[in-house]
Amino acid sequence: MRWRPRLDSLAARLIAAAAVWTMLGLIVGGFVLSGIFSASLQSEFDGRLKFDLDGMIAAAEPDPSGGVSLQGRFTDPRFERIYSGWYWQIIPDVHPARGTAAADDVQISRSLWDKTIRQTDRSVRSSLTWGHGTGPENQHVRFVSRHVAFPVAATAAPGDSRGYTFLVAGDMSEVDSEVARFDRMLSWSFALLALGLIGAIFLQVRIGLQPLRKLSLRLADIRDGKARRLAGKYPAEIAPLAAELNSLIGHSEQVVGRARTHVSNLAHALKTPLSVLSGEASAAPGPLGEAVERQVEAMRRHVDHYLTRARAAGALDVIGTRTPVKPVLDDLARVLRRIHAEKDVIINIDCPLALVFRGEKQDLDELAGNLMDNACKWARTRIAVVARAEEAGRLLLTVGDDGPGLTAEERARVGARGERLDESVPGSGLGLAIVRDIAKLYGGSLDLGASALGGLEARLTLPAIG
Repeated sequence: MRWRPRLDSLAARLIAAAAVWTMLGLIVGGFVLSGIFSASLQSEFDGRLKFDLDGMIAAAEPDPSGGVSLQGRFTDPRFERIYSGWYWQIIPDVHPARGTAAADDVQISRSLWDKTIRQTDRSVRSSLTWGHGTGPENQHVRFVSRHVAFPVAATAAPGDSRGYTFLVAGDMSEVDSEVARFDRMLSWSFALLALGLIGAIFLQVRIGLQPLRKLSLRLADIRDGKARRLAGKYPAEIAPLAAELNSLIGHSEQVVGRARTHVSNLAHALKTPLSVLSGEASAAPGPLGEAVERQVEAMRRHVDHYLTRARAAGALDVIGTRTPVKPVLDDLARVLRRIHAEKDVIINIDCPLALVFRGEKQDLDELAGNLMDNACKWARTRIAVVARAEEAGRLLLTVGDDGPGLTAEERARVGARGERLDESVPGSGLGLAIVRDIAKLYGGSLDLGASALGGLEARLTLPAIG
């Protein structure tokens, strides 16, 4: 049978809880790793920008006209290719003569062509200014800049200087693409890891709960009568439970055994006084003796009835009882042939050998014996007894005869309260009522119908094994 964890099972709860925490851990871990990788790339990118800025400042020298020039000392192919993504700018401070910085005074790299970097945000750290901006073709760039003062060579006055802002910018698309590629690889890797971990959790839970499933199967064997005790070795956490269950089963058997003994003693204790009363009533003919004898017979019938019910109810408390059906039916047929030898009734038994009743042998004797004995009393020549296993672990026992049978109204009346329709046939009249009561105790039922042989057919449903 394929194992499927139910939503309300312990296995489902363990798997679901472990899977949720695993997914949360992987998601949080993924964000942390992605953030670390992104920060690492950003730090490396900032280092390249600062390195290029330091190189550009080191290559700059004041020229005779009062400005600064790189004089070909700062050469890098990245800054020569147009719109390459790497750019530099040298922005002078306010011109001393004009009061403003002219656009012509701004020096740019060849890669910028005729564009400039438009700054969108900035922050100052130490002597450097970091920020983001927009470059040519709306490129998202990151820049670093530093303000540097150079002496003015064209003036004679010593100490004159002019400030310039050196800026180096780089396209962030490289960093963004690297982060996106890393995130995709991380997502696939963590997805596979999650599947592997959930599979491992499933196996771990299933293997870890295997002793509980074994315990459940052993209990089912006891309930079905295939075993009397929980056998096998169990882990240290479950072994005390198995021991307690075995003790409980043993205690239940002892209690039921004592109850049966008390019931048997009560039956014997009541039968002797009843026999004495019946004898005394028979020895004293007259209305009083007849009345006493009728009451004694009624008391005997009720005692037999309720003692049988009490014994059957006690038998239900015993776990693991099982009784093969065919041997019981064969023994009953053999005994009834002798009891009703004068009628020479043919009793046909049709029952598979593997059919087993989930209950006490004494109860099956009582059930089948009453039905078969009743059929022998009313049958002319033949009785058919058929036992079959049905779905949902049920047993169907049918006893039919070729006697006169009963009408639908009569079948409804017979057995309800021990009512008898014909006093000419010996018996207490409680046989079918006892059968119905015991069947109800086992969760079964008794129905009466017409037999294929022409008489009455009793259909008894009981729990079965196999």
